[in-house]
Amino acid sequence: MRQALGGCAGRVRNRRGMIGPLAQSLSSRRSSLFLLVFFLLPSSPSFPSEIPNAVIVLEMPPGTPGSDPAGALPRFVLLKDGQVFVGGTAHYQTARLEKGEVQALHRRADAARKAAGRNRIITFAGEEQPPIRLRLPEDGPTEVTIAGDPALAPANLQPLAGLVRELLAYDHPALAPYRPASYALRARAGSDRPGGCRRWDFPWPIEQALEAPRAVSAAEAASWPTGAQPASVCVGEKRFVVMLRPLLPGEQP
Repeated sequence: MRQALGGCAGRVRNRRGMIGPLAQSLSSRRSSLFLLVFFLLPSSPSFPSEIPNAVIVLEMPPGTPGSDPAGALPRFVLLKDGQVFVGGTAHYQTARLEKGEVQALHRRADAARKAAGRNRIITFAGEEQPPIRLRLPEDGPTEVTIAGDPALAPANLQPLAGLVRELLAYDHPALAPYRPASYALRARAGSDRPGGCRRWDFPWPIEQALEAPRAVSAAEAASWPTGAQPASVCVGEKRFVVMLRPLLPGEQP
């Protein structure tokens, strides 16, 4: 069962192949409402800012126990120059693709864009999963948020679902650890994380990172957990959660 919102709403085919109205189950409506609110937020904390020269970006909140979506890395990024980044919980791997490999991904992205049409939110059948967002910034920018299991996509959405499945499991023999020049440091007040806390040792007040992310060098971040692995910090009697997300080439905090 598929539900699509934000574009050409109408009728969809149910599991028996009959034509019926849009999904009426309470769980589907709750999922769609959550995704609509999540997607329309002007600055979702789970997703980073725009990535310069990106042509494909796939984002999904982390599922690692203890992880924090505010520091999540994109699962997949392809830049115009053919450099690809695959994000894990804390670090990226990167590779430079051959021209033919880049062209193949472009073709897959074009097919996914056409399959999605004007829909901004698509819900597939299956158990509820963290929302997936596919961004295709070029050639008529497209952003689609997906819920449900892409493996259960109907035939007309297979180009979209197939690309998402491929990028979520992307691997390449040339992938190697990415060593960023800088990180985006973000903090928020309060911490319910178990255990102790570490000292704030950056040369500016932590309150500055509450207002907006701050860029810090790789050397400054060397001893800190990164990505969706947050740190608990104590400043006097106050506690904070601090996250450092590695920045991609040209990306700003």
